[in-house]
Amino acid sequence: MAQVVVNDPVATSQAVITCGNARFTVLTPEMIRVEYSDQAKFEDRATFTIVNRKLDAPQFTKSEDDTYLYITTSNLKLKYRKGTDPRTLPASSANLTIAITGNGVSTVWYPGKPDPLNLKGTCRTLDGLMGDSKRSEMESGLVSRSGWAVIDDSWASPRSDGGRSYALSPNSDMGYPWWTQRADNHAMDTYVLGYGHNYKKALADYTKIAGSIPLPPDYVFGYWYSKYASYSADDYRNIMSDLKANKIPTDVMILDMDWHWNGNAYSQSEGRGGWTGWSWNTNLIPNPKGLLSEMHSQNFKTALNLHPADGINQVESPSYFAAMNSDLGGKYLNGNRDNINWSLDYPDFTKSFFKNIIRDHESEGVDFWWLDWQQYLTSPYTKSLSETFWCNYVFFNEAAKRTGHRPVIFHRWGGLGSHRYQIGFSGDANISYEALAFEPYFTATASNVGYGYWGHDLGGHMFSNEELVNNPNLVLRWIQFGVFTPIFRTHATSDSRIERRIWKFSNFPTILEAVRLRYSLFPYIYTMARKTYDTGVSICRPLYYEYPEVEEAYTYDNEYFFGDDILVAPITEKSDARGITTKDVWLPEGKWWSVSTNELIEGPRLVTMSFTDKQIPYFYRQGALIPNNPADVMNVTERPSQLVLNIISGENGKGSIYEDDGDNPDYSSNYAETMLSQSFDGHVGEYVISPRKGTSKEAPSSRSYKLLIYNTDKPLSAKVDGMQVTFSYNKESKCTAIEVPSASCTKERRIQVEYSTSTGITDVKTGQNKMTYDSASKKFTASFDSQKKQVSWLVSNMAGKLMLANSYSQVSSFSEDISMLMPQVYISKVVADDKTFISKFMKE
Repeated sequence: MAQVVVNDPVATSQAVITCGNARFTVLTPEMIRVEYSDQAKFEDRATFTIVNRKLDAPQFTKSEDDTYLYITTSNLKLKYRKGTDPRTLPASSANLTIAITGNGVSTVWYPGKPDPLNLKGTCRTLDGLMGDSKRSEMESGLVSRSGWAVIDDSWASPRSDGGRSYALSPNSDMGYPWWTQRADNHAMDTYVLGYGHNYKKALADYTKIAGSIPLPPDYVFGYWYSKYASYSADDYRNIMSDLKANKIPTDVMILDMDWHWNGNAYSQSEGRGGWTGWSWNTNLIPNPKGLLSEMHSQNFKTALNLHPADGINQVESPSYFAAMNSDLGGKYLNGNRDNINWSLDYPDFTKSFFKNIIRDHESEGVDFWWLDWQQYLTSPYTKSLSETFWCNYVFFNEAAKRTGHRPVIFHRWGGLGSHRYQIGFSGDANISYEALAFEPYFTATASNVGYGYWGHDLGGHMFSNEELVNNPNLVLRWIQFGVFTPIFRTHATSDSRIERRIWKFSNFPTILEAVRLRYSLFPYIYTMARKTYDTGVSICRPLYYEYPEVEEAYTYDNEYFFGDDILVAPITEKSDARGITTKDVWLPEGKWWSVSTNELIEGPRLVTMSFTDKQIPYFYRQGALIPNNPADVMNVTERPSQLVLNIISGENGKGSIYEDDGDNPDYSSNYAETMLSQSFDGHVGEYVISPRKGTSKEAPSSRSYKLLIYNTDKPLSAKVDGMQVTFSYNKESKCTAIEVPSASCTKERRIQVEYSTSTGITDVKTGQNKMTYDSASKKFTASFDSQKKQVSWLVSNMAGKLMLANSYSQVSSFSEDISMLMPQVYISKVVADDKTFISKFMKE
């Protein structure tokens, strides 16, 4: 695994070429920084986006003639007209071009070139989400089907919230760098990423220059109970009691806005305060420290919700106001001198604020902070200083000062660079199936900017209509989707009509199954979270990372990978009267174990499957070894003495188990890892658990395992460490179960299973050529037995008139909406490589 990198914004001199008022820094064979300043003032400090440029200089050549400078790497060829501003108006290739070759593309970039094929990143919030209404707001990402993407880090180029990328200058008084003006606010500062379709390498190199995606503490991967309501201390006690009584695993308790005086009569705030507040509402919570202590004693971590933009008010927080006003000598007061304005722009305000307020609450037992809405997108005091980004930056760096803990905050997206502060709060989505249907795409696509830890309001946030607001099926499907997202948190707005106590729903047993599945998956999730830190590739990621040249990997954007070995296709539609949902699932090349239906399906193919409410469409890659917790785990912070290994037989494969102390800030070097593998020799499968490497004081020194080996016939025999053992076999799930007795984790465990067949593979559902028209969805779908290089589709009426035509390349299926056709009989002709399929269908 990668080790921690010390960020240094000054590039190695061998990588830098200066040509008059232009400067070029060759960061990797696929990435070049392009600067231009009329004053020849270049920026060597960190910025909001970029914190490290000290990379090993890649191999490149430099040459020039009377007119041009040339820089050539293995993937890029830069050509610059000396003495000119690379930017032209209108945008053109006259002064600067970069030719990009390799990784599936051959193209040319120039400054200002539009990119309609950019694969997008994310946006600040899902507030008000209706269907996919936020798709148009999503910012450009760092990967594109064009083969290139750019990071425009120029101060003159505003972010989506109007903020600018300031420089960061060392500040010994604060203990971390502080914002400062750029060397030249009018300069061009652009990073050109020419990675072709090698999307994962683009993201890995981005985190080399923009900072790693930190590993959050383990507890954030558990279930968070959250609801905006005027809960009293006794209400919280009752919720904790109900969670325990109903055996619901839970790790985090959120105290939303009513923990402080907020001016709301319903919350007994006595007319004091507003959205911003810092002092406990003692009418609701008379003994805050005692309540937080009770929560900790029951293994809950706690977070308080903040809306900080209105500052510190004398009426709402008299003691905090007095202490800060004394520190600041009356600075930052409003005209009435009864409010200290929110002035996080300035070090003296920030130091006093954290010393007097934040540290006080942390000493009471607050584990982390939820930074909710800020009224101003940019500071009213500092031109174009993003309130969202800066608030996140300061709170995270202040959290890093807490000894013995990893810094973590829960916050809004503030633009590029926000991935360094981990967990995002996506905001107030409408309660609807359509809003749920957008979130799988939104979550996976955020990985294109390294924003790998979106946390959603599972169940939806805002009231829509009576039929949906507490619809058990909708809540269930949202929570089932949440199982396969980074942060597992139910939430809703302050509305008595909306219920988020999951034990109150009629289908609670099925909801509880989903919660328990989440806790079972924790060892796998945590292992993948560590890989995110090491590689820059997020847990949820689009299919096209693995299959960039396959069209379906882009079109089926409601499916995604959850880590390396799980493919998820969440159900986001209402089930029928029988409680069944039919779903088209595209499976890429390879063989995939359908966990819900216990079958191995060979891709690439589009398969139509039916699922009950209890079933979730998720698939293990054949060859995978997925570490799981046992079923009785109640907190992800537990380190059980037995783990379950879900193994999909029939293909050689590898996996691993990552472990650390859960909240240790030195996890970059203080961790342990256990490698897993499976292989086949004739009809014998061998499964190896290697000795643990590294150290973790929280991990048990000895451990037993339960192997659940799927996709097998009934074995003939099984051995553990050379000794014959008994096993059980479930014919329905095609699963062999083997108990591996406890032994030291420093010892290799070797399990051998003899099968009656050559590899243990049973029947495989393979692809077939299929042309169908669905009258309900008004879609024509074609699926093939293998991937086709070229496909054409022609639709004619019975008189022979051509009505529709389309073509596709590198597909194993396609689906088209034909609702525009008039009701009548049509003839479909599909030509797939050397095969032709003609069929009739009736458009009703």
